Amino acid sequence: MRYYLILGLLLTGLLVYGQENYSKLTQKALETMWKAKDEADYAKALAMYEEAFKIYPDSIDGTGLYKSSVIASELKDYDKAFQYLTPLVKMKADENSYPGWVYVDGESSKSEYKNLLNDPRWDALKKNAIRDKEQFYKELKETQDEFFRIKEYSFDGKENSNVLYSKIKKYAPYLPKERENYSILFKVNDSTATSYLVHLPPNYRPENKYPLLFFLHGAVRNNTLSDYQMQKENLEGWNRFYTKYGNLNDVILVFPKGGKKYNWMTPDDGFFMIPEMLKQIKKAINIDDNKVFISGHSNGATGSFSYLMKQPTQFAGFYGFNTYPIVFTGGTFVENIKNRSFINISTDQDYYYPPNANDNLTQLMKRLNADYKEQRYNGFPHWFPMFNESEPAYQIVFNDLKNRKRNPFPKEISWEYDDEKYGNIDWLSDIKLDTLQSKAAWHKTLNFKISKWLKYDKNDSLTVEKVDKNAFNFPRKSGKIKAEYADNIFKIETSRIKSLSINISPEMVNPDKNIKVFINGKMHFNKKIKYDEKLMLENFEKNRDREQIWIQTINFKAPF
Repeated sequence: MRYYLILGLLLTGLLVYGQENYSKLTQKALETMWKAKDEADYAKALAMYEEAFKIYPDSIDGTGLYKSSVIASELKDYDKAFQYLTPLVKMKADENSYPGWVYVDGESSKSEYKNLLNDPRWDALKKNAIRDKEQFYKELKETQDEFFRIKEYSFDGKENSNVLYSKIKKYAPYLPKERENYSILFKVNDSTATSYLVHLPPNYRPENKYPLLFFLHGAVRNNTLSDYQMQKENLEGWNRFYTKYGNLNDVILVFPKGGKKYNWMTPDDGFFMIPEMLKQIKKAINIDDNKVFISGHSNGATGSFSYLMKQPTQFAGFYGFNTYPIVFTGGTFVENIKNRSFINISTDQDYYYPPNANDNLTQLMKRLNADYKEQRYNGFPHWFPMFNESEPAYQIVFNDLKNRKRNPFPKEISWEYDDEKYGNIDWLSDIKLDTLQSKAAWHKTLNFKISKWLKYDKNDSLTVEKVDKNAFNFPRKSGKIKAEYADNIFKIETSRIKSLSINISPEMVNPDKNIKVFINGKMHFNKKIKYDEKLMLENFEKNRDREQIWIQTINFKAPF
């Protein structure tokens, strides 16, 4: 027995050793291909790939076959090109989880293999790829259908209002899931689609409520939308610690795919996607409505910060790795952070946002008494998540996530905005602007100056550049509202606001007593309210929130 154990360990060690050395050889081949200036250089790169294949035949991967086939095609060595392309296309999934058919039926296939298009073997491969593609999407749809399958459940709308409220609170028609990872198609509009990957904890049980964390990727301008997601590219590499601590803490992870036009940073066309994806997921998975979070890196961290500034209602907290804390689509109204929280994981060698600016932001947050924390790691560049030294930062994120819950009915709200789409925050909704009014005296603009920025020179060395710029831009006039409630009394102050609505929950007030509403010091409401069953159902259908349930809405219009 001991002999076989030792033999097994030796074989495992040899396999790992072989894989590591294969990777080194193919990496050198890839670098040679990148630097190639003529056919001789390309031939050298191909020879290096072939040497790696010969020495380590059990380590041959999809990337190696792909690069070799492209080089051989460029060199017009058709037999070799098809020698490597044929097994690649037959792969159900390569080492990055991509199906083999994408290599001959993808967006760049015709350009990469232009020299093979007139060869009969290309037509045969293409035919098989189309067949495999059809099967792939058939299985993908079946998986998505299984993800959204739930028990039959409906509200008849005729229940007593208290019974209906209780039913919405207890709504849980969820079924066990057959797998941990689901690629879900998401319709952006009638002609555009993208997708998101849902990663469930290993022991997901539908009777339990789970926290959920969105991760927003960076480089949105260089990404393209995709109608399916591969698990490896989302769960490994730079995201490996999300996976590790998500699994350890029973957190559902969601990885949406954004692109140049539809994303979470700029322009605003795709900002609706994350709240809408959350609504979809809540239809299928038992989510704790008070424990939904957003994190991201780079442009994704800016996206996380933007949801905090513009649309935080559905979320409990926000995190950002190497964040540029700004709203690119309008004003950055930093006092909005007082409605939620933000943890900023920064580094001192970040070209995206300099450490001196983070220092100023931290000081501003302290003056606001905001729930904000910056954790800086020295000696690291913008791409901090690639380093193993970033692991403690993820522990900070998940420790916060584990202990934090959204208060769905906060006693105080401070909200500023400059776009009518974002005139909603918790129990205040449908707030409308009147920017012809003068600002109230308490309606202040918060900003600070940035004097230094880090920049890479032509030698890829990080240098300090002197700048004179404001941290935030304010392209439009804004409105602001401050509100609080206690003992059935609401007190509201407005600046440049012409109308607003207050949503009422029985967990905020005693519905059997009069509710009083004072706006700018004047009483505008003093009545009892009744449950509105239609409103309750419409609101639940709109956001699938089982905690923030409104039984009545009180509307107000200027003059206040």
